[in-house]
Amino acid sequence: MKKALVLGGGGFIGSHMVNRLKKEGFWVRAVDLKFPEFSPTQADDFLQGDLRDPLICRAAIDQKFDEIYQFAADMGGAGFVFTGENDADIMHNSALINLNVLEACLRRNSKRIFYSSSACMYPEHNQLDPDNPNCSEDSAYPANPDSEYGWEKLFSERLFLAFARNYGFESRVARYHNIFGPEGTWNGGREKAPAAICRKIALANDGGTIEIWGDGKQTRSFLIVDECIEGTLKLMRSNFMGPVNIGSDEMVTINQLVDYVAEISGKKIIKKHIDGPIGVRGRNSDNNLIKKQLNWAPTNSLKWGLERTYPWISGQINMEKQKV
Repeated sequence: MKKALVLGGGGFIGSHMVNRLKKEGFWVRAVDLKFPEFSPTQADDFLQGDLRDPLICRAAIDQKFDEIYQFAADMGGAGFVFTGENDADIMHNSALINLNVLEACLRRNSKRIFYSSSACMYPEHNQLDPDNPNCSEDSAYPANPDSEYGWEKLFSERLFLAFARNYGFESRVARYHNIFGPEGTWNGGREKAPAAICRKIALANDGGTIEIWGDGKQTRSFLIVDECIEGTLKLMRSNFMGPVNIGSDEMVTINQLVDYVAEISGKKIIKKHIDGPIGVRGRNSDNNLIKKQLNWAPTNSLKWGLERTYPWISGQINMEKQKV
């Protein structure tokens, strides 16, 4: 039986990866500070621990694994990443995790590892035009991310690729573009835009008003988690190292995102634009390289993903109300 290790396996993407690997017949160990929030873990072994501690990393990586997935990071949506209040923790915690993980992998000769980077590492100057952002993989340099989160992701990309060059690691690096879906964080400040919009509309009355950060004309693309897992596995089991974008190239404005969710909810919604952290003006996944190297790209539409996400978040809100 093949063995896999999912670091950050209590989180959104990590817990989905655990479920997928179990379906494929893997023995799976997951590691995280916390267990999955919304459903029991399917991991064969779940180690609750802090990967900033090198002893926890050594306990987690106590043998050779066929596949290691590194999702663990200090992260969140715009309300967490772009305020500037969490910069030191974001850089320190995530970098320390990655340094510890690679050191422990080296000690166990467990070198086939996936690292989840982010589109936030792309230069701000290429994302000023909301209609024509440039997020092709070769546009990363000269580097100029718009957040410390992006700078840490860029550093860690280089760290994983350096271990590939110097120590023979089979590193695989993907730049994720706004992953969303059921069982993702939907409140508390770390949620991404689709979850935040779904929550606001689920709480609003028909004809009600919701607040939108900025003018709503900033653009993004969003990828349902099912497609993210599929693309990640394609990359992990290929001979291509990356970095490569894993995201949708269906670019929408935040105002359009609100309209989509409102349509799914069956409600009429009034948008109230307010000041708030918004990040870059435009971002969209360039999928030319992944199509060329892996012969793959996402196929499901944003609406398809929102039709599965909105009812789940609405259901979570109803459960919260029943507890009161």
